Amino acid sequence: IALLMDNQFGKVPADNAVNTKLFLESDCLGSKVFAPIKSDISGNITKIRGVFDKDPAKYATLQQIVEAEKETHGTETITSECVRGLYCLKRSSCFIQILLQSLADGEKGENNPNLIRVNITKAYDQALKKYHGWLVQKIFKAVLLAAPYKSDFIKALSKGQEVTEEDCMASVRQCLVNFTATVDAIYEMCTTLNAELDYSV
Repeated sequence: IALLMDNQFGKVPADNAVNTKLFLESDCLGSKVFAPIKSDISGNITKIRGVFDKDPAKYATLQQIVEAEKETHGTETITSECVRGLYCLKRSSCFIQILLQSLADGEKGENNPNLIRVNITKAYDQALKKYHGWLVQKIFKAVLLAAPYKSDFIKALSKGQEVTEEDCMASVRQCLVNFTATVDAIYEMCTTLNAELDYSV
């Protein structure tokens, strides 16, 4: 499927250093397909890109960005806009990964199997809900009511191309290999570099 196959994440190297440029340029992260969190994703990509563009060689990996921010800000690292942006982007990436994995695993609602509401709900509950206050949770529930049909979601992932659900999910599973490894590497990096940030919005 066009969206994921043309812009899938590369293989994570042995040292788990995530390439900044490739990560920021993934259409998967900025896609309108993930409308419920698109604005959050776009804003946080902008924060990281703002640092990366200053010196692409120096900030070639996300790890290098965090290490530089820690060196500059010391104990105030977690208040850095860039690190906060990366941490929020980590959560959004986890949401997308769980959503796609749920679809690839064939999980569906009993009453209306063509809706992806059950998949979005699972992803939200596991990746984002605990970071959201009561008001944001209410807003998300309202957005959830407008969740697309699976057929429309597949069409969006395929950029309008006619593909079968079976072929689409096969491509999703293929893309999830590197996507999941990338998300895991970012979580590991945040823990190793003590860049965790546990706050709600």
